[in-house]
Amino acid sequence: MSGAVGGAVERGLPIRMLHDRVLVSTEGEAGERRSGGGIVIPATVAIGKRLSWAAVVASGPNVRSVKVGDRVLYDPEDRAEVELKGRDYILLRERDLHAVSAEEGDVAATGLYL
Repeated sequence: MSGAVGGAVERGLPIRMLHDRVLVSTEGEAGERRSGGGIVIPATVAIGKRLSWAAVVASGPNVRSVKVGDRVLYDPEDRAEVELKGRDYILLRERDLHAVSAEEGDVAATGLYL
């Protein structure tokens, strides 16, 4: 499956997204992070309610604001996980996404620099 009507599917995943659903992958996202002073903070440390980044790999026909390949910000507590072809993905509604990452030169497109 290289594409679906109204949505897109990456890497031939055996799935067709419906309505406003977005399938994201957290693979490649850094687990550890660094503080402003350079101190490494392990991924296991809980710091309040922290949002996470993921890459969009598929989207439904009613998704308007994101496309396959976009990097999005979401709340890891509001998610449903699914395994496809041995890899884990997260299924979200478009309304559960908080932001889309903008390129440095594309700041005017979203009004944010993330």
